[in-house]
Amino acid sequence: MLKHPKLSHICNDTRKSILAVALATTLCTLQMVMPSKANSKIEYAGYDQVELKVPHYTDPLNADIWYPVATKTYKGLVADNAIFQGVKAFVGAAMEKKKHPLVVISHGSGGAKQSMAWLASSLATRGALVLVFNHPGSTSGDSSPRRSIKHWTRPKDVSAILDAAMADKFLSQFINEEDISAAGFSLGGATVLSLAGARADLRRYQNYCEKFEKVAEDCIFFAKGGVDYSLVDSKKFSQDLSDPRIKRIIALDPGMTYGMTKESIKAIKQPILVVSLGDDKTQLVAADVSSTGSALVSNLSNVRHVKLAPASHFTALPVCKPNGAKILQEEEDDPICTDPAGTDRADIHRQIVDAIADFLELPDSGR
Repeated sequence: MLKHPKLSHICNDTRKSILAVALATTLCTLQMVMPSKANSKIEYAGYDQVELKVPHYTDPLNADIWYPVATKTYKGLVADNAIFQGVKAFVGAAMEKKKHPLVVISHGSGGAKQSMAWLASSLATRGALVLVFNHPGSTSGDSSPRRSIKHWTRPKDVSAILDAAMADKFLSQFINEEDISAAGFSLGGATVLSLAGARADLRRYQNYCEKFEKVAEDCIFFAKGGVDYSLVDSKKFSQDLSDPRIKRIIALDPGMTYGMTKESIKAIKQPILVVSLGDDKTQLVAADVSSTGSALVSNLSNVRHVKLAPASHFTALPVCKPNGAKILQEEEDDPICTDPAGTDRADIHRQIVDAIADFLELPDSGR
C-alpha cells in the first residue's frame, strides 16, 4: 500500500492544495459540444454517476459508471484539472442494450475514483461496464493512516457495491453476472487480491515494516500516522474477504503483499493479472512482487505477470499537463508527475489497457 497525495474537493483554486484539484475534480470542466450526426464508430465511453446504498455506511457511495454507448450526447471533460489531463466522455448517454462484462476498480490509498478515469474509460470503449468509487477513510481528502491500516473495509466496500449494483433496477439489466472482474491500483491491488482469497497476517506485515521501516513507502505512511499495530484487530486483519462472484483479478503495482500469507496466495484459483511498473532502480519497495520482494507472483498458481518500464508507481496516475510538475514543485507537493527518464506515460497507459483487455477477453480487445 502506498500513500497517495492528500486531497480535498476543490475545482478552481490552484493555490489551495494543488493535489486536491488534481485528483478530486470530476466535472469542473464540461464541454457542451454536441457531436455530429455521422454514423461513425463511437470513439468515447459513456459516463454517469450513481448513488449506491451499502449497509455499512450511513451515506450512499457515489460511483462513476463508464460504459459502451448506444447513442451520443454532449461531450464532457471528466477529471480535468490544473495538474492532470481530463478524459472525454459522452455524459449521460444511453447505454448499449446488452449484458456487459463488469469491472469494479479500486483506487489506491489517498487516491480517488477520478484518478482511475483514464483506465475506466478505456476499458469501457473496449466493451466493459466499469464501476469506480471512493473508499471512505483512504480516499482524497479523507485519507488517514489509522483508518487505512484497516484494509479489510475496502474489499467489503467492493462486495457491497456489487450487491447494490446487481440490485439496482437500471444497472442490473446491463451486467453479465457471470463475467465480473475487479481491478485495483496500489492499496487497491491488495483489495482485489483479498477478494480473490489472499489473507493478510498482522504479525507478518509488522515484521516487514520493522525490516523496511526507512524505505518501504507504506510503512513510512503508517509510521507518520502513529499507527500502533498492537491496537489493530488481528482477527479482522486476517479474515477471509473473498467474493466468489469475482472471476478475474487485475492487480496494478499492488501494495501490502508482504503481509499476505503464502498459503492463502497459493490457494487462489482465479486467473490473476499482475502489472508491475518500473525496473530494479525505479520500482518501489512496497510494490516489489518478485522473488526478491514479497514473492507474490511465484506463489500464484494462475498468474500472468506484465512488467512495464521505463515507469514508476505514479505512472499509473493520469497524464500530467505541461506545467503539472512545476506547479507541484512550487507547492512542495509529491512529484507525481515526474517519471523516470524516457517514460511515455500515455504509452504505458495504452500498454496497461491492452494487457487488461486481452486478459479479460473484452469484446473489442482485438482477440
